[in-house]
Amino acid sequence: MPSPCIQVCTMNPATGLCRGCWRTLEEIGSWSALGDADKLQVWRRIRVRRAQDALGSQGLADEVQHGPGGALKARD
Repeated sequence: MPSPCIQVCTMNPATGLCRGCWRTLEEIGSWSALGDADKLQVWRRIRVRRAQDALGSQGLADEVQHGPGGALKARD
């Protein structure tokens, strides 16, 4: 399984994630010892992190309150 590393190795102090590959220091340090199933889990977490970043904090709030597509959800 390929590494997510893109040779942009700087940590974002606010998030604790690498600005290049979106991994934590723990994920980076343990990568070579992980099996394929665990590496796949890291890749899944990276996708979630990128999606959350793309939505931004307001986008996430809208998604939670209104649901996908921005339509207001019926409340119980």
